Amino acid sequence: MKKKLKKIGLLFSFTLLLLLIWNYQLVSYGIGQGWGQAKILWNAQSVEEALKSNTLTDSLKKKLMLIQEVKQFAEDSLGINKSKNYTTFYDQKGKTLLWIVTACPPYQLKAHEWTFGFLGKFSYKGHFNFKNAQKDSIELAQKGYDADISEVSAWSTLGWFKDPILSSMLKRSEGDLTNLIIHELTHGTLYVKNDVDFNENLASFIGDKGALLFLEKKFGKNSHYYQNYLDENHDDSLFYEYILRKTTLLNQLYEDEKFKMKKESEKKIVKQNFISKTLQELSSLPFRKRKYDAKKLAKFKPNNTFFMGYLRYRAKQNNFEEELQENFGGNLKKYLHYLKQKYPSL
Repeated sequence: MKKKLKKIGLLFSFTLLLLLIWNYQLVSYGIGQGWGQAKILWNAQSVEEALKSNTLTDSLKKKLMLIQEVKQFAEDSLGINKSKNYTTFYDQKGKTLLWIVTACPPYQLKAHEWTFGFLGKFSYKGHFNFKNAQKDSIELAQKGYDADISEVSAWSTLGWFKDPILSSMLKRSEGDLTNLIIHELTHGTLYVKNDVDFNENLASFIGDKGALLFLEKKFGKNSHYYQNYLDENHDDSLFYEYILRKTTLLNQLYEDEKFKMKKESEKKIVKQNFISKTLQELSSLPFRKRKYDAKKLAKFKPNNTFFMGYLRYRAKQNNFEEELQENFGGNLKKYLHYLKQKYPSL
């Protein structure tokens, strides 16, 4: 019997070893992500402790308290799942914590995907170490992809951990901060496997709508906070709609048979001319705030991943709005409840 158990144990160990070797990259990535997340969670302090700290200004402490109100509002008035998210605070000390890598084929608006076990497929890959993100980006570029590395100011662990408030969040305006918190809390409430575009579009939609409702309730429609957020929304909407129109045109260009017949060198020139013209025309849009000023627009160096990003976060907004108004009379809580019943979440 002991020999039999020993053989079973050896077989199990050998099988486990083979799985680890076969999935070495996934296991290594998972360990890196887990370690990065663990360091943040371990060093986070309770909001109560942060409010007593002498290192935060009164204005930042007000935003910490505002987040608690936003969270309560989201749970009570929007139907967001109750959680302990954003009840702790982590001071980044001005450092970026997370970078994400995205990629697309050079002449196709189709996101490259990574598979992460039971969590499914994702069209982006996060890294707590910039060098690892850089390595991924270089490897993808060598394979011919358009690749990009972006800094991340917030993320959701989908209920697996207690997401902390990050110090960089507190630099945002009241309206933008409210939107961000509701966006991330939506991920923890409903996240459909293998459908990043749906998840991000829904979180953006609930964040936009929920922020307006919260600001109206807390400050009133005539308040500076509400009006400032309307101006921010106006500019964001102008930008998103413009980029989505250009994304449609770029996609049509790539699918055009005449374009497909061109030489590689000719394709590059046509693509670059399209992107350059897109950036030049941006400056003529009637923005109200300084968020999209000439200095910021000049920093844009977009490739296909840039356009794919707006499909991921903004392409389905009109669909959600139509369904919300026609089927739920504009009641966001009823709509979110319906979606939670309709879609199985992780």
